[in-house]
Amino acid sequence: MNSKQRCARYAQSLIKEGMIVGLGGGQTIQYLIEEIKEKNRNLKIVTPSAKTAMLCMQKGMDVVPLQWIHSLDMAFDGCDEVDAQFCALKSGGGIHTLEKITASMAKEYILMVDETKYTQTLKYTHPIVLEVLPEAYSFICERLKALNFIFAYRQTNKKDGFLFSEHGNVLIDVYLSSYIDPKTLYDLLKSITGVVEVSLFVKEVTGILLAREDRVEFLRK
Repeated sequence: MNSKQRCARYAQSLIKEGMIVGLGGGQTIQYLIEEIKEKNRNLKIVTPSAKTAMLCMQKGMDVVPLQWIHSLDMAFDGCDEVDAQFCALKSGGGIHTLEKITASMAKEYILMVDETKYTQTLKYTHPIVLEVLPEAYSFICERLKALNFIFAYRQTNKKDGFLFSEHGNVLIDVYLSSYIDPKTLYDLLKSITGVVEVSLFVKEVTGILLAREDRVEFLRK
């Protein structure tokens, strides 16, 4: 059993019968889905990830649309980085706005990571992603230039031009060359008119399942 599987098994032990549970995306979540299915619990699943939703439905789970739910018992997700102050950076999937809505609805929002993703302070080895209104794109680029940020709009080799979010918004990757306090950085970026959401999670995380080489630690805020 690898560290992600151990993390998923620990997460499964926290889930109780009849809960409404939020699930993010990634390999560890896929392992968690297998663990949940094996226990055959009467759960309702909410997810911002189309891939996770499809996998859950294939396993016969009860997947409820996000807009029908106002509160979750627990939510589990992964991230690119999380620090000892429970600030996290998510960037890969480009669905951080929906992920943040899910996190905010949850009584407990728990990230599942291995040791490589846990640091005392964020390293910003991955870009911070801004979801922005298309009409504000040029304005936001000028503001980022004035703030001396390095940035680029999100692209994919599957299509030409912008990669849009599920809501038709543009994704901008912002790169940091030096450390800035996550909460200060979040407030600065979110304050730019036209920015829908920022992929920094500075208040939502309540717990971390940290998979070490020989054990899983549950860190609580």
